Amino acid sequence: MFQALADAVGAEHVIAGDDPSVADLCADEALGVPAGKPAYVVWPADRDEVVAVVRAARAAGASVTARGAGTGLSGAATPDDGAVLLSFARMDRILEIDPVDAVAVVQPGVALEDLDAAAGEHGLTYPVHPGEQTASLGGTVATNAGGMRAVRYGVTRAHVLGLEAVLADGTVVRTGGRLAKMSSGYDLTQLLIGSEGTLALVTEVIVRLHPHLPARRTVLAPFGSADAVTAAVGRIVGAGLAPTVCEYLDGPTMRAVCAAADLTLGLPEDLVDADHLLVELAGRRAERVDEDAEELADTLSALGAAEVFDLPAGSARRLVEAREKAFWAVKAAGADEIVDLVVPRSAMAAFLGRARAVGDAHGSRVLGCGHAGDGNVHLAVFQPDAEQLAATLHGVFAAGIALGGAVSGEHGVGRAKAHHLAELGDPGALDVLRRVRAALDPDGTLNPGCSLR
Repeated sequence: MFQALADAVGAEHVIAGDDPSVADLCADEALGVPAGKPAYVVWPADRDEVVAVVRAARAAGASVTARGAGTGLSGAATPDDGAVLLSFARMDRILEIDPVDAVAVVQPGVALEDLDAAAGEHGLTYPVHPGEQTASLGGTVATNAGGMRAVRYGVTRAHVLGLEAVLADGTVVRTGGRLAKMSSGYDLTQLLIGSEGTLALVTEVIVRLHPHLPARRTVLAPFGSADAVTAAVGRIVGAGLAPTVCEYLDGPTMRAVCAAADLTLGLPEDLVDADHLLVELAGRRAERVDEDAEELADTLSALGAAEVFDLPAGSARRLVEAREKAFWAVKAAGADEIVDLVVPRSAMAAFLGRARAVGDAHGSRVLGCGHAGDGNVHLAVFQPDAEQLAATLHGVFAAGIALGGAVSGEHGVGRAKAHHLAELGDPGALDVLRRVRAALDPDGTLNPGCSLR
């Protein structure tokens, strides 16, 4: 197989999987998924080289796992033993920024921060902001990534207009295009988004861009309970204030993220351990944003906030950045697993209560924060015993499903949650998904250990 891969991408871009220099590429950031042992790691430079790699691997009976920046939290970029690990690091070009149609055409290895910077030169922005801006476009398409700004802009699938992708047999397909809307048959673009490299390998992405909003105001409101936070979120969104950030942080998580960022907000000590709601408003004109911020403060006070803190711009920026990097804070604090799942926004407080009860039943500590505006909860679980940790996680996911939720809101299923989805998902829907996967990849070449079992 080595010679076929070398012919595809050049011998200098093929390295054996047991070479120490590629050890860090054999896993992503999922805490509970061990690194894989690929036969080879390859770095194609363009679509045609991806086609050649896929065909070479298929001929050799090896599976293929795609890797972007490796910032995922579900193990979707972790290869099976003996697989070909295909890195998109060389396919990192922004092919076009079109300010007239407000779209960008990019290769999958482009980092989010680089796309946003390039769009900014035209007064535009790419608003998908997961916790790590070094994440790649291809990776975020594969997992349907979201982030803190999803309350206003939606997750990745709301911004992808078209794709170029390579199927398991090497066939190249193009889906969608530079179109604001389309009703022409099945929506293959949406089918591939979130498929975690199990249906096709994305080699080009067309995304929608949005106007940059320069005026911002940020408030922090401590409440006496998660229920009060949930009630406040519903009122804020229902009032049409359109926050760009609407985040929940429990007291321990607030302490952890502030400590990790060396950030002192000057909160009274009796409020630090409260349930916090962090809200950012943005707009084109400062005076309009100021009016909305005043209405927001009045609403939060009327709903029982202990205080409403109007954060200075510098502190606000640092707190938002610290919240975006909460994963690193709780990882440093010794969390044994970090997961996301999603429930209806109105059920978020009830879910947090049930999740903590599950943790207590298994001797686990469960801390939470999340995107309160869309019900996406992020949990850090502290439980060193593997059996009790597994039981805690399964109970937490079951609690979310029982409240009308799903096992992932934005990080994907990957290897970390495949068995939870198989046990807790709707059997009929899962059967359809397996049949779709089998139709596009009958030999199981693409990321076979990921998403569905």
